[in-house]
Amino acid sequence: MQKSKFNFYSALLLVMLFAACRMGKDYQRPDIPQPAQFGKTAPSDSSVADMEWKRFFSDATLQQLIAHALENSYDIQLAVKRVEEARAYARQAKVNWVPAIQAMANASTTFPSENSLNGISLKQFLQTDHIEDYTLGLGLQWEIDIWGKLRRQREAAQADYLESYEASRAVQTALVADIASSFFNLLMLDAQLAVARRNLTLGDSIVQIMQLQKQAGVVSELAIQQATAQRQQAALLIPQLEQQIAIQENTIRILSGDLPSGIERNVQLSSFTVWENLPTGIPAAMISRRPDVRASEMALVGANARVGVAQANMYPSLNITAQGGLNAYKAADWFSWPGSLFGTAAGALAQPVFQRRALKTQREVAMLQRDQAAIAFKQTALNAIGEVTNALVRIDKLKLQHEIAEERVGTLQAAIRNAELLFKSGMADYLEVITAQSNLLQAELDLANIERDQLSAIVELYRSLGGGWK
Repeated sequence: MQKSKFNFYSALLLVMLFAACRMGKDYQRPDIPQPAQFGKTAPSDSSVADMEWKRFFSDATLQQLIAHALENSYDIQLAVKRVEEARAYARQAKVNWVPAIQAMANASTTFPSENSLNGISLKQFLQTDHIEDYTLGLGLQWEIDIWGKLRRQREAAQADYLESYEASRAVQTALVADIASSFFNLLMLDAQLAVARRNLTLGDSIVQIMQLQKQAGVVSELAIQQATAQRQQAALLIPQLEQQIAIQENTIRILSGDLPSGIERNVQLSSFTVWENLPTGIPAAMISRRPDVRASEMALVGANARVGVAQANMYPSLNITAQGGLNAYKAADWFSWPGSLFGTAAGALAQPVFQRRALKTQREVAMLQRDQAAIAFKQTALNAIGEVTNALVRIDKLKLQHEIAEERVGTLQAAIRNAELLFKSGMADYLEVITAQSNLLQAELDLANIERDQLSAIVELYRSLGGGWK
C-alpha cells in the first residue's frame, strides 16, 4: 500500500514538473529604431492623440457626421463582428485545460448466427438467442499540459482577440479621419464655387464695360470676345464644382452607411482655425498607442505563441481517459444499484515517431511566420513614424504657402481694380484687364485649396499619432 502511494505521488510530481515546462520563448518586443522626437517638435509627455475626437473636432455639423458614421458604417459593423468572433475563440481557449466530458446512453440488441461460436455459446450457457446491452454513463478525456502547449494556444487566441480589437480601433480612427477630410474637402468645393460665382459676376461687368468701349470706338469686337471667353471660363467652373460637391456629399453618406444624398451645412472653410504647436508626444508612446501598430504587434505575439505550440507537438502528449456509469445486459437490471456500476480509467503517453516530417515542417513554418510578423511589425512602426513626420512637414510648409497665397490674392484684387480704372481712362488695354481677372480667379481657387490642405494635414497628424478611436 505504501509503495502504491509512493508511485502515485512520484507520478504526480513528475507530471507537475513537466507541466512547469513551456515550449517556445516568451514574447519580447523587437528593437525598433526610433528617433528621439518627431521632426523639429520638442518631445513632450502629452499628445494631441490623447484627445477625444469630439474635443478635437469641435464643429457641431462635423461632430454629427462623425457620430452618425461611427454608429452606422458597415466598416465599423464588420470590425465589431470580427472582434466578437475572436473573443469567442479566446473564451474557448481559456478553458482548453479542462477535461472534456460527454454523457452517453446506449441500448443495443445483437442476434448472432446460430452456427457461429457466439450463437452456440449463448444457447449453451445463457439459453438465449440474442445479447442485450444497456449503458448509461459519462466519458472523460483530458490532455495534461506537460509542455505548455495548451497555455501557448491560450496565449495565441488572446493575441488574436487583441489584434482584432486593435484593428477595430484602427478602422474607427481611419473612419473619423476620412469623414473629417471629406467634410473639409466639401467646404473647399463650396468656397471654390463661391469664387467662381463672384468671378462670373465680375466677368459680366467687364463684358459690359467692353461693350460700352466698343460703342465709343475704343476697342474692337476682339476685346469683347476675349472678355466673353474669360467669363465663360468662370461659368464652366460652376457646373464642374457642383458636380464635385454632389459626389463628395454622396461619398460621405456612403462612408456613413447611408444612401447617397445631400448634406446640410451652415459653416464655411474660412471659419475653421488651423491649430498650431500641437503636442505630438514621443515616438515610443505613439507605437504603444496607435491601433494599427498595436494590431501588428499582437499578430507578432500570436505568431510567437504558435511557435511554442508547434514545438510542443513534437514531444510526448499525456492523455487521460475515463468512463463510468451503469451497465447491464438486461433492461430490468439496468438501474440495479450497485451491481450495474462500472468504471474504467487509463492514461496514455504518446510520442510522435514518424509523421512524414509534418511536425518539423509545422515548426519551421511557425518560426518563419513569426519572423514575417516581426518584420511586418517593424515596417508598420516605421511607416507610422514616417506618417507623423510627413504630416508635421506638411503643416509647417502649408502655413508658409497660405501666407503667400493670401498676399497674392490681395495683390491681384488690387491689380484688377487698378486695371479697370486704367482701362476706363484709356491707360491700359483690355488684355491687362482680362489677365488680371484670370489670375485672380486662379489665385482664389488656390487659396481655398491650400486652406483645405492645412485642415487635412491637421487631421492626418491626429490620425497618424493614433487619435480618433476614443
